[in-house]
Amino acid sequence: MTVMDRWTALDTEGELLTRRQMIAYGRRFARAGRGAWYSFAIEVVWQFLVQTTRFRARGSHHIPKTGGVLVASNHLSFADPTTLTAFCLAAGRVPRYLAKASLWKLPVVGRVMRSGRHIPVYRGAATAAEAYRDLVSSVQAGECVAVFPEGTFSTDPDGWPMRGKTGIVRAALETGAPVVPVANWGTHRLLPSTAWFPRVFPRKTVELVAGPPVDLSDLRERPLTREVLEQATARIMGAVTSLLESIRGEERPAAA
Repeated sequence: MTVMDRWTALDTEGELLTRRQMIAYGRRFARAGRGAWYSFAIEVVWQFLVQTTRFRARGSHHIPKTGGVLVASNHLSFADPTTLTAFCLAAGRVPRYLAKASLWKLPVVGRVMRSGRHIPVYRGAATAAEAYRDLVSSVQAGECVAVFPEGTFSTDPDGWPMRGKTGIVRAALETGAPVVPVANWGTHRLLPSTAWFPRVFPRKTVELVAGPPVDLSDLRERPLTREVLEQATARIMGAVTSLLESIRGEERPAAA
């Protein structure tokens, strides 16, 4: 069975990849980044996953093979971009990330950001549309853009997703691109938000599940009012939460 055949089985059944299969898979996709610095970063972080985790994933087939798409995930750890990148690569897409524009001015980090065609966010811009102008352009250009709508790690004591920010839905409603929800679980045990170093022993299981694109069709022709943006954002975070409930085998407690 080839690596991709094995991944197809994993994607359908949620099986675990063996360490050898993960290594082979990483070698095949490490240079998919279309940029030497980004490809190097992918290879490094994948090896980190290989050595420190058991990786289980389902639903990557929901990410379209071509065309602009937004992938929305919950956020628990500094390890999340690593696991979400691996998940997007499993779908045959190279993810681009949002980051503050000042990172492009740093010597090494700036090269990685430019090499990976990541997307600067202009904090302090006069309007939200101006702050996220390159996000819209990237989606229109057919990129796969990975976003953490919460904007920071969840502060919920039990790790449930928080309220999302509206930047992702601005791009989705302006471009008509699908928004694929992804739930991520386990990275908070591997690299807690308060830890300086990963907790690699015992090996942690990291699970990611994607669902079908969130239906925003009834909102696309409406003006981008605060009400519309918040309604669309709530749908996206609701879809992510439902997927996380499926991973955890429990329902999110009702708000007090």
